[in-house]
Amino acid sequence: MFRGGRLVAHGFATVLVMETAREAPFGPVVTAIITPFDAEGAVDYGTFWRLVRHVLDTGTDTVLVTGTTGESPTLTKAEKIALYKAAVDAAGDKGKIIAGTGTYNTAESVEMSQKAAKAGVHGIMAVGPYYSKPPQEGMRRHFEAIADATDLPMMIYNIPGRTSRLIAVDTLAQLGAHENIVAIKDAVADIDFTKRELEALPDSVAVYAGDDSMTRDIVTAGGVGVVSVASHLAGPQVRRLVEATSAGDEAESRKLHDGLMPLFEALFVEPNPMPLKAALSKLWADVGEPRLPLIPASEETLTMVVHAMEAASEL
Repeated sequence: MFRGGRLVAHGFATVLVMETAREAPFGPVVTAIITPFDAEGAVDYGTFWRLVRHVLDTGTDTVLVTGTTGESPTLTKAEKIALYKAAVDAAGDKGKIIAGTGTYNTAESVEMSQKAAKAGVHGIMAVGPYYSKPPQEGMRRHFEAIADATDLPMMIYNIPGRTSRLIAVDTLAQLGAHENIVAIKDAVADIDFTKRELEALPDSVAVYAGDDSMTRDIVTAGGVGVVSVASHLAGPQVRRLVEATSAGDEAESRKLHDGLMPLFEALFVEPNPMPLKAALSKLWADVGEPRLPLIPASEETLTMVVHAMEAASEL
C-alpha cells in the first residue's frame, strides 16, 4: 500500500510527490566511509580525518564509521574507538557520526556501543548477526540488547547476502517499537520486501537504501535516503538523486539514476571497498590498500570506475 502522496504539475508532466510522516534521522545521505591505511597497514588517522571532512563538504549529512566499507572485521577494538573519536572531531558541527558497532557477538556489540557512545558519536548501527544463523527471536533479542545499551538512536542493517539471515518484516516491525531504533538500512535488494517493510514499520522508523543502485526505487517507495558508497566520489550527484526522487521530479531522478548507475555497478565489480579504495587513491588522495583477506583492485576495475566517474561528473 502506498503511504501517502499527491499529484502535482511539474512542467508538462504530472508526477507523484512522496508524502510520508517519516523523517530522515541522519539526513538523506549517509556515507559508509572507508578506513585508510598507511604503507605498513596501520590506520592512517590523518587521512581519515580529512576524508570525513571531504565527504561532509560534498553532500553527506552523516558519516558511518566501521561498517562493511570501513573493513570493520579487520579492525581491533582500539582502532575502532580511535576512529570514532577522530570522526567526531573531524565532523564538528558539519554533520553526524554513526558507529557500526554490531557483530555476531551480542555482548561485544553491547560493549562497543557503550564505548562508541562515550567517544561522542551521534548514533549506532548494528548489522544482522552473521555466521551463527540465529532464528528470528534470537535476532530480535540481539538488537534489543544493543538498543538498550545506550540512549543513542540506532540503525539496523539488513543485508542477508552477507549475513545469510534475512531479518523478517515481522521482526523489524517488533523492533520498530523500541524507542531507540529509528532506522533500517535496507540492503535486501527486493523492492517488494521494502514495500512490505514500510507498511509494517511505525512512522517513527525510517528506511534507507543500503545499496546505491536501489536508491531511486526505495525513496520512491517511501524511504528517506541512502547509506552510500558512491558518495565518496559523487556526493553532490547522489544527494541530487535523493532530493529529486523525494520531490517527485521524475525526469531529473531518472537522469541521475541512469547516469550514476555505471559508477554504482563499477564500485562492486570486485568486493567492496577494493574498487573504491583504488579510485580514491587515484582521484582524491592515497588511502592505502585494503587489509587481507581483501586485496588491491585490478587495473581493469580501476579503469572502469574512473571512466564511470568521468561520466558522473557531467551530471
